[in-house]
Amino acid sequence: MHTTDVSAWKHHHDFLDDTSSAEKRTHKVIALTAVMMVVEIVAGTIFHSMALLADGWHMSTHVAAFALAALAYYIGRRNAKNEQFTFGTGKVGVLGGFTSAIVLSGVAVLMAIESIHRLISPLPIHFREAIAIAILGLLVNVASAWILKDDPHHHHHGHGHNHDHAHAAHHHDLNLRAAYLHVLADAFTSLLAIAALTLGYFLGWVLLDPIMGLVGTVVIISWAYTLLRDTSAILLDRIPGDTDLPVVIREGIEGDGDSKISDLHIWQVGAGKFAAIVGVVAHQPKTPDEYRAALKIHEELVHVTVEVHTCQEHPTVCKS
Repeated sequence: MHTTDVSAWKHHHDFLDDTSSAEKRTHKVIALTAVMMVVEIVAGTIFHSMALLADGWHMSTHVAAFALAALAYYIGRRNAKNEQFTFGTGKVGVLGGFTSAIVLSGVAVLMAIESIHRLISPLPIHFREAIAIAILGLLVNVASAWILKDDPHHHHHGHGHNHDHAHAAHHHDLNLRAAYLHVLADAFTSLLAIAALTLGYFLGWVLLDPIMGLVGTVVIISWAYTLLRDTSAILLDRIPGDTDLPVVIREGIEGDGDSKISDLHIWQVGAGKFAAIVGVVAHQPKTPDEYRAALKIHEELVHVTVEVHTCQEHPTVCKS
């Protein structure tokens, strides 16, 4: 087996992008959402509007989710150089996004339960006042979405080659995406509340208010599922289905006609950043540094470990 000197492989494991801008934006949205949350819960209770009350409860969970997002940024930033995090803190934000998705699912269930209760036992609604508060809530949500909207200039695309390794989906800050989805969910429930309250006021469709609460539940659960799927894949070290890294790594290593990959492990150490362990067998093997050099063109591969063996050690691999 070939090895290299310590200086060849010793390097930092801080793969976390600069999230200071996202962290500051999250703090602004926490303050804005907390104020609107109190207004909607109080108004929804006074004016007997389930759509408005559901939106307020929804906002309360989002305040908690935004706090989790801010905490994730803080932990990731403070521990970026901490050697106890073997592959850096890139997954801290992903964990924050996963937790936010669970919170989002929970509030959707609570909305469904309360909406069903209001269908069975409706209460008189003060439509005009509730509509005014719902419009204010929508404006706050739009402002929050604008604050949180991801800046494409903060993403690192352009790998210097012709392969597309999940540029958009996996180069996205999933912690920020979770917060953004929470805001979009709030905006959606605000729109449903305005529609339900307006139709109820002009046409007398009182039951439309809790029905809209159920519609919002379905949509929010679907968003939460998408976020859970994307974040859990990273946390469980599953290779994204839309990346061709396994193929291009094999092309880069086996392109010399002699070397063959006997073992390959690829996982994400953060959104859009991958690590790999590659076992190589060859009749005339190169050094680990030479194999790593063949993969340097793939900038999303931030950490590569190569183990090299001769065909004499593993004859069955060379014959295959």
